[in-house]
Parts: sequence; structure tokens; C-alpha cells
Amino acid sequence: MTQTGLLQLYNTLKREKQVFIPQDPERVTLYACGPTVYNYAHIGNARPAVIFDLLYRVLSSIYPKVVYARNITDVDDKINAAAAEEGVPIDVISKRYSDAYHDDMAALGVGLPTVEPRATGHIPQMIDMIQRLVDSGHAYVTEGHVLFSVESFAEYGSLSRRDVNEMIAGARVEVSDFKHHPGDFVLWKPSQDPLPGWDSPWGWGRPGWHLECSVMSETHLGDTIDIHGGGQDLVFPHHENEIAQSVCAHGGQTFARYWMHNGFVTVNKRKMSKSLGNTLVVHELLKKHKGEVLRYLLLSAHYRQPLDWSEEALTRIQRTVDRIYGVLRDADVNYGPFETADQVPAPFMSALLDDLNTPDALAQLNSIARRLAKAGNREEAQLAAGELLAAGALIGLFQHDPQEWLAGDTEGLDDALIEQLIAERNSARVEKNFSRADEIRDQLQAMGITLEDVAGGTRWRRSD
Repeated sequence: MTQTGLLQLYNTLKREKQVFIPQDPERVTLYACGPTVYNYAHIGNARPAVIFDLLYRVLSSIYPKVVYARNITDVDDKINAAAAEEGVPIDVISKRYSDAYHDDMAALGVGLPTVEPRATGHIPQMIDMIQRLVDSGHAYVTEGHVLFSVESFAEYGSLSRRDVNEMIAGARVEVSDFKHHPGDFVLWKPSQDPLPGWDSPWGWGRPGWHLECSVMSETHLGDTIDIHGGGQDLVFPHHENEIAQSVCAHGGQTFARYWMHNGFVTVNKRKMSKSLGNTLVVHELLKKHKGEVLRYLLLSAHYRQPLDWSEEALTRIQRTVDRIYGVLRDADVNYGPFETADQVPAPFMSALLDDLNTPDALAQLNSIARRLAKAGNREEAQLAAGELLAAGALIGLFQHDPQEWLAGDTEGLDDALIEQLIAERNSARVEKNFSRADEIRDQLQAMGITLEDVAGGTRWRRSD
């Protein structure tokens, strides 16, 4: 694919948007923090999976080789707790929920990364990195623990812009009497039955969470990587700690050259939490909604901005997706099969190159769909349909057969909903919002409803 401009990404470390220049254009490296598999993923977990899947797609359209690592954390206190509650080994829990994660993300159009390392498969490498940190004076052993000394790394706090002596209050930092500094974090901790553990120079134990990602990144991508990504909640302490231990273990080399973080997902303008009972589990959402609709909604806001999730938003997105599938179906019927364009439309690609500006990209996609709907001849339809399918393929949308997607939608529409949409269309026409009126007509047509504007109102019928 021909590049239509330079890829720009917002670098959290520099607090600005920068042109992306890989250290090796022949091998671009990307690491994104994956799930801790102790339960089903919620929609907040799904957002980074979708965002970095999109980034991988965009990078792969520009560079000949992109190595994308997304880990699975399969040893963790939450996994231990879930296993103890059920009275089963931790691998039973981790397998169950990693399989569910794969199924749920696949339904959202998220492909597998190039490599998917698991923490338990890298214990020897973790012990090796810890030993390097101890030998270089950046870590110390105390009471069966190995801790990283934050005061040994002058740049600690550079990612989160926090002062090392001020970052304790309100942060996820475990304060213990045996720490030299309250911010020192665990690299290795002791284990006792029935908790999982491995033999090490410091006794039977298990790794700290922060260490795991540094080691898996080092093992599969190298000492210095191009892009490291994850949710905004990981900036501190997780990513801050990754930088400290990786830079110190590699003799001062840069760990990640670009840092990317996606914003939070709220539900009806409220933070998701167990106490509010508003945690939306992807596994359950997929029972009521198609995965492509969920993906569209996850891409509807810019990745760095908060995304508010609601039933109203889902309904709106469902209408949009159905309308575009209806346009594709009707174009196929009217003009015959069309081929995917070799070239993604330049305005669409430019939007994605601008720090993954998905709202603009989706607006471009909808513009192409409108052009297809209004195509006056086969040549125009072929061009528009090809562009729509090429753009959709890059962003992970409109990959289903339109006939199959829309099958059964007519039966699923009750008369009250049809009348409601017609009333909304009539109001739009009164307000001279003709583009919205056309959208509703196209949406109903895509669902098999034909409208007839007659004297005294609008009649409708289900298409044959």
C-alpha cells in the first residue's frame, strides 16, 4: 500500500504528537500490555485490544515487517485468589479465561498478535534480569523479597511526570517496613503452598507484575522497542516501573521510544466499578450485540479521549452499520459484484496517519458509503464500493457478507420502532435536516422496510 503521508503518534513521554520514525524500518516493534486472565474481559479491557490491533494494521500497511507482542499475565495474585476460591490450579483459571479472551476479541475483529508471550513461560529470563539489577546496584534483597530501588534511577517519574517523593499518596504503591524507600517495587516475592512458585537465588517465589512485561518485551522484541502501549491507568506505576527496570537492566539504553495510552471507558458518564454494578463484560455484550457494532463504537471516539458507553450509543451505531451494509447490499444487486480497491482512499488513510484519528476516518467511511448509495452508474459504484471495502478492511469493519448481516433484521423490527424512526425522519425533514432524513430512509431500506411518501404522511411496507 502506498503511504499517503507520515504517521504521527502522540508520545505520552514527550506530551506531544510526533512523526513516527522506527529505529529499523525493516522490523518495527510494538508491545501492548495484554490481559490478566482471572475473569472475563470487560469493555474497558477491550478498548486497548481494538486500538492496538488497529495500530498494528496501520503499521503493517506501511512497513514490510511489524512484530507485535501482546502478553498474557497468567501468574498474578488475582489469579491465585480465583483459583483458591474454586479449589483448582492456577492454570485451570488462566486457560479458561485466556480462551474466553481470544474468543471475545476475535468477535470484535481483533487479530492475534505476532507473538503472545505468557509470563509463566519466561521465569528463567525474569530471574536473569533480576540478577542483573541486583549486581548493578539497582535492586536489593530483603526478607525474601527482591526490590527495585527507585532512588537508584534518576529519571524515575519521567513518564508520569511525578516527583519520586510525592508519588506515593493516592497511588497503587505497597508500603512496607522493609523497603528502603516507600516507592520501591517488588521484582520477586516469596511463595508458600498453595501459591505458585519457582526456585531462584532468593528462595522459592514468584515474579512481580511489573517485571513480567519488561522481560517478555526484551525476549521477543529486543532491549529497545519502537512503541509501547496500554491503557491510561497503566502509566503509573506499571509503565513507570517498566522503564526503570528495563533501562537499568540494559545499561542505560532507551526502553521504548514512543509511549501510547488510550483513555478510559465510562458507562452513562460514570466510571465502571463493581460497587456501581455497571461493569460491562464483553462476553455478555456479545450475546445481545454483534461484535462489529461493538468495535465500531470502540473506534468512534479518539483513542486518547474518554469513551462513554450507553445503550443509546449502541443503538445509534447499530443503525449506522446496518445502513452501510444495506448500501453495500443494494450496490451489489444493482451493479453486480465489485472488487476491493488496491488503494485505501487518501483522506481515510490520512485520518489514520494523524494519530489514529478514528472519528475522522469513520466520517470519511460514511462519506464513501453515501457516494456509493448515490452512484449513477456501474463505474461510480465500482469505485466507491472498492474504496469502502478497502477502508473497511484496514479498520476492521464491514467484513461480512451484506446479505447475511442483514438477514432476519426485518423480522426483528417491531412496528413501534419503525413508526418511531419514521417520526424521527419526518421531524428531520421539517427541520430541513435532509441528510439525517436520508440516513433514516437508507437505514430502514437496509433493514427491508420500504417507505412511500404520500399525501397525508408516510406509508411503509416490509420488502418482499
